[in-house]
This record gives sequence, C-alpha cells and structure tokens, in this order.
Amino acid sequence: MKSEIISVCGNTKYHCIRLRRGEDLLKSIQKLCAEQNIGCGTVLSGVGCISKGRIRDASGITIREINEDCEIVSLNGTVSSNRCHLHVALSKEDLSTIGGHLCEGCIINTTCELIIAEIPGIKIEIEDDPETGYDELIFKKAE
Repeated sequence: MKSEIISVCGNTKYHCIRLRRGEDLLKSIQKLCAEQNIGCGTVLSGVGCISKGRIRDASGITIREINEDCEIVSLNGTVSSNRCHLHVALSKEDLSTIGGHLCEGCIINTTCELIIAEIPGIKIEIEDDPETGYDELIFKKAE
C-alpha cells in the first residue's frame, strides 16, 4: 500500500491509495490512519473488488461472510488513528446488493482505489454511551 498525499485548501490532506490483491480493506485503512496519525477523516470514495467479505448487520452482533467475488459499490464512514467506523455495500455477480458494517476479513481481489480526506482541526475520541451500550465516536476540536 502506497499512500499519495496531495495537500489542497490550506492544510486539508487527501490520501489517495490503491490497495492490491490479498490486502484486508479495514486493516489497510486502519494502518494508513495510524501511520499518518489521522485525527479525523472521511472516506470520499472507495471502489474495487473483493474476493471475500465480512460485514456485520444492524443487530450489532451477527457477522455475515460473503465467499464470492463482489464489487465495492459504496464505502463510507469516519476514520482516525483511534477508530474507524465504516459501512460498505457490495454487489454480487447476480447484481444483488448486500451491505453493513465493515469488518476485518474483506479481502481485496483485483484492486481498491481509496480517497480519504483528513479533516483539519477535529479529532475523534471514544466515549462510553450508556444509552446505546456501545463505545461511541465523539468529535472534538483538536488542540
């Protein structure tokens, strides 16, 4: 994975990455965020193809495995060196679509082109939310 960083609009950074066959989609994004010390970012575009997928449904518990080639037709969410929260939509060979929370185990088949925008002045932290029962992401002004 090689990240090309193009700075535009002051200090906003755009990370343009091409993932290759065999790379894990989520782990690769997490690695980029850690290496680049991204405080807060968002996936602007993510397209490509996977050979195997793992996504969690809305129950927050059940992880589904997809063991066939699929096109990534949508990838969006928030990213940081603290945590990534991403959702993915995958199109199967019969053109049916399945989507959910991106989990480790989505393996790139041929390629995946990613564009991630780093949001200056904001950082993502994690906070326990007793209402939802989850550790939720919160956005704070970076020092």
